[in-house]
Amino acid sequence: MATADITVLPIGREGASVSDLLAVIAMHLENQDRVRFEMGPMGTALEGDPTDIFALAAEIHALPFESGIPRVYTVLKIDQRSDKQQTLESKVQSVRNLLRGS
Repeated sequence: MATADITVLPIGREGASVSDLLAVIAMHLENQDRVRFEMGPMGTALEGDPTDIFALAAEIHALPFESGIPRVYTVLKIDQRSDKQQTLESKVQSVRNLLRGS
């Protein structure tokens, strides 16, 4: 299992808002069941098998092109450990435990 963060940036369109394209990406994420996800204000967290994450990232990267965007810049960060299982929640909980002194 791996965790990841993906940000898709459409380039070459008029205006600053990208919420319409993010809605398309959100619908794509909702309609798949291979990778768990959590959308955030600055990107989307992913959790699953690395092969599925890479495939989903390619799908998400292609979506703005289908809307006529001439250029897409996608940032994908992947974190995978072989010594223990991690989830999106366990990574956050680990920091919270340290803050509480646990």
